[in-house]
Amino acid sequence: MRAGWLSAFLHRRLDWFLVGMAAAVGLAWLFPDPGADGGWMHPEVLTKAGVAVVFFLHGVGLPFAALKAGTLRWPLHLTVQACTFLLFPLMGIGLLALAGDHLPAGLRLGFFYLCALPSTVSSSVALTAAARGNVPAAVFNATLSALLGVLLTPLWLAASVAPGGAGVPLGPVVLDLVIWLVLPLAAGQLLRPWLGGWAARNKRFTQKVDRGTVLLLVYTSFCDSVKRGVWTDQGWETLAVAVAGSALLLVAALLATSAACRLLGFPEEDRIAAVFCGSKKTLASGVPMAALIFGASADTGLILVPIMIYHPLQLVVCGALAGRWARREPEPDTRERSAPPQPIP
Repeated sequence: MRAGWLSAFLHRRLDWFLVGMAAAVGLAWLFPDPGADGGWMHPEVLTKAGVAVVFFLHGVGLPFAALKAGTLRWPLHLTVQACTFLLFPLMGIGLLALAGDHLPAGLRLGFFYLCALPSTVSSSVALTAAARGNVPAAVFNATLSALLGVLLTPLWLAASVAPGGAGVPLGPVVLDLVIWLVLPLAAGQLLRPWLGGWAARNKRFTQKVDRGTVLLLVYTSFCDSVKRGVWTDQGWETLAVAVAGSALLLVAALLATSAACRLLGFPEEDRIAAVFCGSKKTLASGVPMAALIFGASADTGLILVPIMIYHPLQLVVCGALAGRWARREPEPDTRERSAPPQPIP
């Protein structure tokens, strides 16, 4: 019953967020001026303020107390983080090598940006719970991934090539991420003793603010791309390639994480947590980070296409996996059963 409720919840949220993303992109096509560089919405200020709001709410909501139960499973944690920040970028490099020069520069960077992103937090934990996996380990790894991504994502990008041909400037990017992402996150954690209860009681409201801010950032990211004509030279072939590449990365990540867990002999509950945390990528953090890393680049909209496709795809596929794993037979209890007491003669 609980697994079915969580699955239905995820699908309802998926539908709402998908509609919102489509609406944000459509509005950018129809009305690009307000959200473009120099528009009345002042995206250069709105973007940073939106990032601060998103990560402040994340800080208030991060349940660090729940991490204690999973901190000692270090082989599992190393496996998950290696999949997220080592295996994924290497798969991205392989995918781009396979594609050669047939992809637009912005889309190439978008695929690599997708691979360098941290894992999700809320959906990884919810799916692990729905599949009857190791929830404390999922909470620990998803949270650790979000924190490591502040440094490791720009580090990977610093070694890549930006749309204009220049490397991503690591120093200014990390400074911006610290000011507008880490500090709000830390402020949220510091205020959690006072605001945590309010956030828990008003979770639907905070989620709407969080998702609404992300959708606003999606809109402003696409406005510059539309106004500068980035999309006029791109046809349906580009979208089809983005869908195919995202699906290929997801399948490869699911197979690789599952195989690694089997090879290391992890129990089923740990394998479930590792598969969900190690194969998922965050859109909620990816859009704000892109706004800080790539700034007002005309290719930002194109860069975001792979993660915008990967996000709903991972929820649908992982939701189906969670439903299947939730129906598995419980593992037999191997503990010795004590014999019933015998009556004393």
